[in-house]
Amino acid sequence: MIILKAVIVEDSRLARNELKELIKAHEYIKLIGEAENVDEGYQLILDTKPDLLFLDINMPEKDGFELLEMLDDVPITIFTTAFDEYAIKSFEYNAFDYLLKPINQKRFSRSIEKVIETTKKELETPISEEKNNDDLKKDVLNLDKQIFIKDGEKCWLVKIKEISLFEIVGNYTRVFFDGNTPLIYKSLAQIEEKLPHEVFFRANRQQIINIHHVKKVVSWFNGKLKIELQSGEEIEISRRQSYMFKEQLSL
Repeated sequence: MIILKAVIVEDSRLARNELKELIKAHEYIKLIGEAENVDEGYQLILDTKPDLLFLDINMPEKDGFELLEMLDDVPITIFTTAFDEYAIKSFEYNAFDYLLKPINQKRFSRSIEKVIETTKKELETPISEEKNNDDLKKDVLNLDKQIFIKDGEKCWLVKIKEISLFEIVGNYTRVFFDGNTPLIYKSLAQIEEKLPHEVFFRANRQQIINIHHVKKVVSWFNGKLKIELQSGEEIEISRRQSYMFKEQLSL
């Protein structure tokens, strides 16, 4: 049986207790921790690496969106809020779901059913299959993990498998996915450390490509390769990296 580890980040003790009671009715969800503010929640998530996050949006000092900005790997996120305008805003962040307080039991159950169904599809195995949960996660190479991207007022939660290209732009890195190209204030080296190397390849000093998004590969000048991504971008692979690219793809 697959058990999803969950944490709660919520400043109201009453709301935390309400969520804990609701979680008890769902055998696939195991609560492993709770926090009452963003800083505590950040450390809790780093320490426990949960699959599922119940996140209050409106908290003192720092809000739920700021917590997501702090994380390199964002769990499946269900926002909890007492304010409709925050619930609407959360969709700009591609949150998995949101729950309005006080939380209705049936509405909570529907949200958990969505989580389970999504997890089943991502792991490509029946939820009842007896297999170690950690082994299943390794099988999908962490490509379904999410990262949070903020560029100005626009924000996204993006699965890394949907990203086709990372590209240096001065002190920033441009991220290419689904027609979007936001800039993030992280170096390409920082990003590369956290990517699965089986899928993301350093094409040259400026760019990292997702090999699953490669449409065409052609020979180029001086032993180099040139590739075209499915989204239309053309990338020149350095001569040194071209040899490694051929080896990786068995070309």
